[in-house]
Amino acid sequence: MGTTTTGQVTLLATGGTIASRTDSTAGATVAADAGSAVLASAGLSDIAVEVVDLMQKGSYLLTFDDMLTVRRAIQAALASTTTLGVVVTHGTDTMEETAYLVDLLHDDPRPVVFTGAQNAADSTDPDGPSNLRAAIALAVSPDARGRGALIVFDGEVHTVPGTRKTQTTRLRAFGNPDRGAVGSVSTAGVTALEPAPARLAPLGTPPSGASTRVDIVACYPGADAALFSAALAAGARGIVLEATGLGNANAELCEAVRGAVRDGVVVITSTRVHAGPVRGVYGAGGGRTLEDAGAIPSGLLRPSQARTLLHALLALELPPEDIAHHVLRRGRLTGDPSGPP
Repeated sequence: MGTTTTGQVTLLATGGTIASRTDSTAGATVAADAGSAVLASAGLSDIAVEVVDLMQKGSYLLTFDDMLTVRRAIQAALASTTTLGVVVTHGTDTMEETAYLVDLLHDDPRPVVFTGAQNAADSTDPDGPSNLRAAIALAVSPDARGRGALIVFDGEVHTVPGTRKTQTTRLRAFGNPDRGAVGSVSTAGVTALEPAPARLAPLGTPPSGASTRVDIVACYPGADAALFSAALAAGARGIVLEATGLGNANAELCEAVRGAVRDGVVVITSTRVHAGPVRGVYGAGGGRTLEDAGAIPSGLLRPSQARTLLHALLALELPPEDIAHHVLRRGRLTGDPSGPP
């Protein structure tokens, strides 16, 4: 890994496939290894690492409060001046959400690096050890400072906004279809990163236990407003539409959006399409009609991260006009040059 580094990395272990083994009784793969075992598998020797076992869950089980728990643990780790950076081992299913929430709130120049694994710890070819070695190398790299949260997987480094899981089984699990990787970490721990872009000011930290409901509603051929209405009836204060194309729905859903916005519910239009911006172009129930009804286009944020952003903004009790401002700015942050200012 190179020469000895002064200071330490804090490893926050949350479970996930990197810590999972086959439970012969249940016949399923479950999070089982403590953080010390995850670290030992990486075989590191020249960088001091403090391990904190935060939770032991598959990330498909996490809640918004769990994500805030990760954020608070990062703050606690960075309270020490000897901490060079933080690594979070995390399940891949919802890594894009937790990492994005952390990125939105991160107010320290020291890096926070998320990683995990596609193959379980007891598989014949686990990828967790190499991913963890890369994450620790990135966490101590001076070039990683000032970039907020990062995801490193299979040697590729990604900024978090716009990055999402793009493969269910392949080792290169994450991608940013609009921006691409921003760097790499070699097997020897050598990091190479593009120049760091300017970061927006962090959000305040939402309170834990806030009863804020935000749902995602899919659009598809023949969709009516039944699921949208059910979300409202369940108490949703925000809804993200997983729309089609540039961000289109239909006339019935547009009218449902209009009524919800009139009642104070915040609606964001995202898209099920892999890449490209959301823009209000089409009428007769399309994206232009949705914008006229009060929906906010998500730019390059896909539903998972648009929902995370909306949940955070609502939990902070910001008014709808401020929420719209944040969504428009942060939706463009991922690189769409022709998106909203």
